[in-house]
Amino acid sequence: MRAVYYEAFGSPPAVRELPDPTPPPGGAVISVSVSGLCRSDWHGWRGHDPDIVAPHVPGHEFVGVVHAVGDGVTGWRPGDRVTVPFVCACGRCASCLAGDQQVCERQSQPGFTRWGSFAELVAVEHADVNLVRLPESIGDAAAASLGCRFGTAFRAVVHQGRVAAGEWVAVHGCGGVGLSAVMIAAAAGARVVAVDISERALELAAGAGAVATLDASSISGGPADVAAAIREVTGGGAHLSLDALGSSVTCVTSVECLRRRGRHVQVGLLPPVTGRPALPMDRVIAYELELRGSHGMPAHAYPEMLALIEAGTLRPDLLVTDTLTLAEAPAALMSMVRAPVNGIRLIYPTR
Repeated sequence: MRAVYYEAFGSPPAVRELPDPTPPPGGAVISVSVSGLCRSDWHGWRGHDPDIVAPHVPGHEFVGVVHAVGDGVTGWRPGDRVTVPFVCACGRCASCLAGDQQVCERQSQPGFTRWGSFAELVAVEHADVNLVRLPESIGDAAAASLGCRFGTAFRAVVHQGRVAAGEWVAVHGCGGVGLSAVMIAAAAGARVVAVDISERALELAAGAGAVATLDASSISGGPADVAAAIREVTGGGAHLSLDALGSSVTCVTSVECLRRRGRHVQVGLLPPVTGRPALPMDRVIAYELELRGSHGMPAHAYPEMLALIEAGTLRPDLLVTDTLTLAEAPAALMSMVRAPVNGIRLIYPTR
C-alpha cells in the first residue's frame, strides 16, 4: 500500500510503499476512501503523544469500506461502508461494559497506538465493537470527520455540555472541531459566540451558525479581557463554553467567560509539552462552575448524530475547505506548525 510515513518525530514525512496490513483477530482492515488532516496528527508527528512509536503512519479520522475481516468477526463483511471512532475500544473492560468506550482502559487508536489512515489501507481492532455502518445518503466528504472532529464535537456539545435551546455557547478556536461545535450548538437552538484570531475562521463560524464572533487578537490584556468581552456579548457570561483549540490561554478564557453555574468542556488537546494552564479555581468555587473533558464518542452513540446528518439538520460537508492527494499530505502536515488550518481538510489516499 501507499502511505505517508515518517522515520522519526519531526523528520519530514514522505509517501512510501509499505506492506499491506492484515486484520488482527476480531479486527478488520479498511480500504480508506477519505482521511481527515487533524491538528492531533501534527501533535503526534512532533512527538507530543507518548503512545506513538516511530517509525509511524499518521491519520486517525477516516471513512472507507471493509477490505478484510479477522477471525471471530460476526457483524461485518468486505464491502461494508464504515467509519471508526478514533478510540477503538476493547469492549470488555469495566469502562466499556458501562458504555463508556471512549475512555476504554485498553483502547487502541489508529494513527497513534497503531499505524493510521494516511494510507490506502488501515487495520482496526475489535471490529464488532468499533465499526459504524454509514447510510448511503451520507457522502464521503460528510462522513470523513465523523471519527474525530465532528463526532468529538457532537458528544462535547450534546452529551458532555448538555446544550439547551436559548443558551449562550462560547466556542474558543474555530478550526475543524470548533466549527463543528458551532454548527451543532446552533442546530440545537443555542446562541453561539465564536472566538478566534483568524478573520477567515470567524467568517466560517458565522456561516456555521454563530450569531456573534470575536477576534481575540483585537483585544489587549489577555484572557481576562477576552472573557470580559464574551460576558458583555452574552449578557452575563456563557452557559456553556468549549475550548476547541487546546491552549493554556483558550482554556483559561473559556472558564473565565462563564456565568454562574456555567459549564466548561475541554475538547482541544493540552499535551504537557505545551504547559499546564493555571485555572482560576477561586472562580470555579465561587460560581459553582462545572469543568469536564470530552474524548471522542463511542460507536454505539453514533445513530443520534447520523440521523441528524441524514435529515440535513447537520451538514459536516459544508465545513470542508480543502482536499488533498496523498502526495500533498506530507507538506500539509508539516505546515500545521504555523497555525491550525481553517475548516476541515481531507486527504484522498487513492488520488
